[in-house]
Amino acid sequence: QVQLVESGGGLVQAGGSLTLSCVASGNILRINAMGWYRQAPGKQRELVATITSGGSTNYADSVKGRFTISRDNAKNAVFLQMNSLKPEDTAVYYCNVGLVYRLDSRLYDSWGQGTQVTVSS
Repeated sequence: QVQLVESGGGLVQAGGSLTLSCVASGNILRINAMGWYRQAPGKQRELVATITSGGSTNYADSVKGRFTISRDNAKNAVFLQMNSLKPEDTAVYYCNVGLVYRLDSRLYDSWGQGTQVTVSS
């Protein structure tokens, strides 16, 4: 069994900063890409940022220059540093991890439970 536990969401004023964390635990053989997605009310879930096992990153145009994704492979963790937050960044943020399950050596796409980020104007 694998668990993804997210933390770090909250309420912040426009221009402020937050850091999201996501830690994967359980019978994990290997973690491949990790990422963050978000879903605002009435909208589809969208990619925010991803990071490969080698450290290559990819960002949505809307967050480039403001958000930074990083990972700690030793801790099976991924982070999202969010600066210069805007009201339009308000959404539920979800951690996504591509991992190989130890018990069957198969690749799974796992999601966290989501954490709310609210940016007030």
